[in-house]
Amino acid sequence: MTPPLDAPAAPPSHRVAAALDVAVKTLLVLLLVGLVLRPDLGNLEGKGATERAIAYPLLSFALPAWWWLRGRGRTDFPWIADLLISITCFSDLLGNRLDLYDTVRRFDDVVHLVNTGLLTAAFLMLTLPRRSTRGQHLERALAFGATAALAWELAEYAAFLATSQASDRYADTLGDMALGVVGSAGAALLVHRARDARPAAAPQRRPAAQHEHITV
Repeated sequence: MTPPLDAPAAPPSHRVAAALDVAVKTLLVLLLVGLVLRPDLGNLEGKGATERAIAYPLLSFALPAWWWLRGRGRTDFPWIADLLISITCFSDLLGNRLDLYDTVRRFDDVVHLVNTGLLTAAFLMLTLPRRSTRGQHLERALAFGATAALAWELAEYAAFLATSQASDRYADTLGDMALGVVGSAGAALLVHRARDARPAAAPQRRPAAQHEHITV
């Protein structure tokens, strides 16, 4: 259906995020196909390659699926939040594909810090109103970030045990969880600052039949 002539155009940041999101998702799919066809090239031996091949497509396409089924026609697609989720999945696979986890010191720590922060930022954008206070951002970020970091470590630990039967590979679990929590707190402050710096659009009267668009 053709949008009304007075419908606001998508902000430039959303158009850029949409292009990047499609590109990252395309590269993610290519990496996953390569992982399935040539698992020896993914540097994921003993690191839960099968689990990643299942979990990452589910995670990266969960938001588009939800929007298509429940939000289409009622809200704009949250491109920025979806991009952050896509980057999280893609960066982990790319890091393993390039063998950065085993060749670059502290790369794993950076991934835990940044990726947990990205997921937390996406969660805040999707679930917290823009006018929420800094304290509310921090509260929800820490709750989500600590839970996400714990879930990741448990999944990673179980996947490694299932493939190698060794229990000492993830002895730095507490450190990784701490980095995830720090990344979540940082994400909360950045999201709140970005929202606070951008004034909310003035409410506009629209025809009753026209749907409202919600941006994050």
